[in-house]
Amino acid sequence: MTDAAAQVEAARKALAEAEAALAAEAEAAASAPEPVDAPPAVEATPGPLAEADVLRIQAGYAFDGPALEMGALVNGDARPDVPIRIPLAMMNRHGLVAGATGTGKTKTLQVLAEQLSAAGVPVFAADIKGDLSGIASPGESNPKLLERTAGIGQHWSASASPTEFYTLGGLGTGIPIRATVSSFGSLLLAKVLGLNDTQESSLGLVFHYADKAGLPLLDLTDLRAVLSFLTSAEGKAELKELGGLSSATAGVILRELITFADQGADVFFGEPEIDTSLFLRTAADGRGIVSLLEIPGVQDKPALFSTFLMWLLADLFNDLPEVGDIDKPKLVFFFDEAHLLFKNASKDFIESITQTVRLIRSKGVGIVFVTQTPKDVPTDVLSQIGSRVQHQLRAHTPDDARALKSTVSTYPTSGYTLGEVLTSLATGEAIITVMNEKGAPTPVAWTRLRAPLGSMSPTPHDVMAATVAASPLTAQYGAVVDRESAREILAVKMNAAAEAGASAAAAVEAEKVAAAAEKAAAANAKASAKASADVERAKREWEKASRPKTTSRTTTKKQPNVIEDVLGSRTGQTVVREVLRGIFGTLKRR
Repeated sequence: MTDAAAQVEAARKALAEAEAALAAEAEAAASAPEPVDAPPAVEATPGPLAEADVLRIQAGYAFDGPALEMGALVNGDARPDVPIRIPLAMMNRHGLVAGATGTGKTKTLQVLAEQLSAAGVPVFAADIKGDLSGIASPGESNPKLLERTAGIGQHWSASASPTEFYTLGGLGTGIPIRATVSSFGSLLLAKVLGLNDTQESSLGLVFHYADKAGLPLLDLTDLRAVLSFLTSAEGKAELKELGGLSSATAGVILRELITFADQGADVFFGEPEIDTSLFLRTAADGRGIVSLLEIPGVQDKPALFSTFLMWLLADLFNDLPEVGDIDKPKLVFFFDEAHLLFKNASKDFIESITQTVRLIRSKGVGIVFVTQTPKDVPTDVLSQIGSRVQHQLRAHTPDDARALKSTVSTYPTSGYTLGEVLTSLATGEAIITVMNEKGAPTPVAWTRLRAPLGSMSPTPHDVMAATVAASPLTAQYGAVVDRESAREILAVKMNAAAEAGASAAAAVEAEKVAAAAEKAAAANAKASAKASADVERAKREWEKASRPKTTSRTTTKKQPNVIEDVLGSRTGQTVVREVLRGIFGTLKRR
């Protein structure tokens, strides 16, 4: 019999004995006469739970298979003999780590990640504030730490976990994570942009056209270029057979893309695209590699964080085979500040996340949401969660009080007054309930959590930079690849079209000039012919007018004679004139 099996059997036996003793005491009390003037009974239990409840919790967390050690039960003082654990096989049933700021959520995440890595399970975690980077460095011992760990039965020794540092699109220290717009897909992008059904359909049409036309969509600039082209005269003609794209719809999508890019998403899209199977690697010693994603200032870029999560989970879901229930997960995701993921999220976005959370478990992937209150996680997502670690909640406002009441109502029945316990938990303590190996919830347990083996302070920047520089992935993914894509192809096409249009316009203009010249030449020829005809006509008229009149119809060549010569001369003309004058003058006098 294994130690775990022996421990389970001993716990069950002790529980049975305790229940029998309680039953005997109850029977004896019922049969005994009521004492007169007896002082009230004093509760001897050092904590809020009776010993029978403690034994029930001990049996509830005594699993047969491998488990992650969370800490020890608190019942007044810590009870190292009652360890609180999570079955390793149940980590793909998802989890929630919640609590107010400063209550120890990040350290709980680190404890889980270290143990998963030690068990050979790769881990991916979004390191929002940079606190989790200490997992890559050994922790530092001190008396206070050792006193705490000894009190819960933890044998502490410093240890670092194998870690790779990533960053979105190069925003920070780490190996850049990028994805192409084409691989992201129109449906996912439409959900992130919050498009309606008509706009989503139009965006799908744009992706379809780009694929058929051989236009690679690598980044958001490429997508904007295709949208702009398809609203031009030439683009409308090409898209007509596919149904067309209205200018109004294209304008809405373009505006949303610009807003999306302004939120920082433009750095995420591009090449080289990360291979998500890298997050499933193990180190040479068999430990799972912890992949830490640095997202500086993510509070100002919730869309970027949401976009990355959706793409990464969708890509893994598409690539990983179905495995069903396995001994340990293939990968566990931790998403810190999960409220940013669901902030102002559309209904479609929530439905997509819910479906992914529900189905990706069958691919061997577990998701742990880390946030401030359970109400930050949608109900449909919360219903998929198997393990819960609830740190202190505060009830300083009416909203806080309602959140506390809502949280208490979601826990199984227990021996605690949870409303009081949840507001009085110390830093590093939590209320835990998990899913046991049979799929049933374990008893609610007030737990003092284990301390991380890695550093509780962030890993120094120079150490992170050296780790990134030494990684073989840096050479593959470090530099941006800017190959020819839709933007350049369309620019060449539009320039060629513009040049062809200019040539055609020049040819038309040349034809117009030639036609005008031909017309002018024809007009000049006509005018010249008319002028020549007018000259000929004038010449003929002049010649006609210059001919002497004759009485005979027959024109004969005149023979010159002396009389005509004399009369034609000036002297002859004078003589004739004087003779005539004398004759007519004489007649006049008469």
